Amino acid sequence: MRVKVRIRCKQCGERFVLRGKREKGRIETGFKQCLCSNENDFEIEEDHL
Repeated sequence: MRVKVRIRCKQCGERFVLRGKREKGRIETGFKQCLCSNENDFEIEEDHL
């Protein structure tokens, strides 16, 4: 299932909007880290397409 994912970095406030796939209870977008090198501290919202 395709989903739209909104990611906001809690360290610098940068926002990203990505499309991804929901498989086996996980969402895969390919997103690894923020521009500020943050890899773990994010606020994530998901919308179904």
